[in-house]
Amino acid sequence: MRNTIFCKITALPIGLLSLAFSISSCSTTDYKKYAGDEAKQVASIIRENGCLQCHAENAPVPFYGKLPFIGSVVKADMLEGTRYLDLTAMVNALENGLPVSEVDMAKVENTALSGTMPPAKYYTMPMHWGTNLDSEEKAVIISWAKNVRKNSFLSPTVAEEFANEPVQPLMTSIPTDSAKVALGFALYHDTRLSGDNTISCATCHGLNTGGVDRKQYSEGIKGQLGGVNAPTVYNAALNCLQFWDGRAVDLKEQAAGPPLNPVEMGSISFDEISNKLAEDKDFSKKFLAIYPEGFNQSTITDAIAEFEKTLLTPSRFDKYLMGDKDALTADELEGYQLFKDNKCATCHVGINIGGQSFEYMGIKKNYFDYRGTGLTDGDNGRFAVTKNESDRHKFKTPTLRNVMITYPYMHDGSIKTVEDAIRVMHQFQIGKNITDPEIKKIIAYLNTLTGEYNGTMLQ
Repeated sequence: MRNTIFCKITALPIGLLSLAFSISSCSTTDYKKYAGDEAKQVASIIRENGCLQCHAENAPVPFYGKLPFIGSVVKADMLEGTRYLDLTAMVNALENGLPVSEVDMAKVENTALSGTMPPAKYYTMPMHWGTNLDSEEKAVIISWAKNVRKNSFLSPTVAEEFANEPVQPLMTSIPTDSAKVALGFALYHDTRLSGDNTISCATCHGLNTGGVDRKQYSEGIKGQLGGVNAPTVYNAALNCLQFWDGRAVDLKEQAAGPPLNPVEMGSISFDEISNKLAEDKDFSKKFLAIYPEGFNQSTITDAIAEFEKTLLTPSRFDKYLMGDKDALTADELEGYQLFKDNKCATCHVGINIGGQSFEYMGIKKNYFDYRGTGLTDGDNGRFAVTKNESDRHKFKTPTLRNVMITYPYMHDGSIKTVEDAIRVMHQFQIGKNITDPEIKKIIAYLNTLTGEYNGTMLQ
């Protein structure tokens, strides 16, 4: 087991220990000068308590991180800290009055609530004395998070008593044009979007199978297999970006990808698709009544996106958050509490219970070594878009809505059961071995997230 910095400090030469003791402990009172501005107070607390030393990609290695024995431990801790949360953007936003990420906010809030950061091996070092959060600092962070959630992330349907929950109930609907929705529904199920007229959007994202196809990799044109697991189309309108790597900014841009992908639907161009659709006189008449400019990439994908905005699936858990306390059983509520206690609700946040950030897969252990199949292009994750090395192996956090019926799991579809998915996430993301009774209760909670579409429970 890796030794901690605290254990290794005993190996420091006497001269360096004297230097450490001579360094003034970080003062954690400067934040008080920003009274009345909680955002700047939180930014000051983060800076003063040394959080950016382990939670900033470009943080310099401290002098003791260059020493024998403890140097490798320090660098590993810094890398792990950054992979979990890089606070650089958040601090900049706080200091300049800009919006913050819902996920970043939830992670910082959890830190204050749980008292887990900074770790003891950091704040017990002489040069870092005074950097652990005191009760007043925690109160500032908790109050700030509550107000940010209220002002920026609150669901319009949440009951007042649950307004500060890290997850929120679905809105009743997203505004749409019903005529465009009808066209989009038809196009979503139309195989003419594929090169050989065999594949539709619904082929890989079936509305009767949880918005997925329940295969590890989807089968496209000519039997070709994709490189990542198909994410659900249900509630996708609530994602920050689309695809596992976030390469599409919205549903419309996402809808333009698969038809021209040679492995998925294999059409040559949207001109080819448009020409095929234009041969259908009845459909053309309906389409031209809504889109006078006719069939093209923009109009086709706009209609599909408009339909996909309607794919919201309210669940029993939403009823609970809307104030129906009888909607959940005692076991389900215990499962929800475990979900929060084990940091699941720091990434699976908000109305979509996920889909708001890109997270590194394997913070505590190497997931890809565990998988044992070698790396693929699909494993690059967000790096494929940003080309930033720190984004390699980061994937958009999937929604947990309908998670019980959207198997298999992970970006690679390699985990077949929800029980194994829970174990893997605990071991590789938070470094914890979860017990079978705890898993059972979390599953009881996850079952409450299976929702309804058009008044019918998904199966």
